[in-house]
Amino acid sequence: MIKAIFALLGLWATIAHSAWAAETPPLLTGRAAFSCFRADAPGVRRKITPADLPPPFATKSARNDPAIVPQPRGATLRVASGFVVQKIGSGLHDPRVVRVAPNGDTFIAESGLGRMRVMRAADGATNLERSEIFAAGLAAPFGIGFWPPGPNPQFMYVANTGSVVRFPYRNGDLKARARSETVVDLPGGGHLQGGGH
Repeated sequence: MIKAIFALLGLWATIAHSAWAAETPPLLTGRAAFSCFRADAPGVRRKITPADLPPPFATKSARNDPAIVPQPRGATLRVASGFVVQKIGSGLHDPRVVRVAPNGDTFIAESGLGRMRVMRAADGATNLERSEIFAAGLAAPFGIGFWPPGPNPQFMYVANTGSVVRFPYRNGDLKARARSETVVDLPGGGHLQGGGH
């Protein structure tokens, strides 16, 4: 009886394997392996070897950076009922990150120019009251944090490409009170397109 059960299990495994093999999509190789999404389906397999690739720098890079386009006439952002979105500032250079300080001032890391900008507008205002360079001479800054958390931070931390620095800070400061203090140097630099961090 046990021999018969093992024989049936073996026969079932053989039939199941044959059925699976018959339904398995073919392995795409060579130029067929580079087909677009339209050829994708569950189970589609691709094998691409170094020989299938063009030699280095034979083709144009696939890098596709964003481009600024003019706002189409009548185009607006949709926001929740009772809210309005209005542009109150412009002319920023490579803005990377925006943080709002506890007092409502807006800090912007302008990475390309290596500086930190601060903008101030009264509640509900449609125009800026002040736009100042808080600190310059930074190395492609891309991060901003206030410490300690809460309503009265004592420091503003800036993540540069390759270091973290901090400035003494009090609510309402429009200019750095002192030179930056390096908290940590980090390996970074130009290993990635546009610089690594």
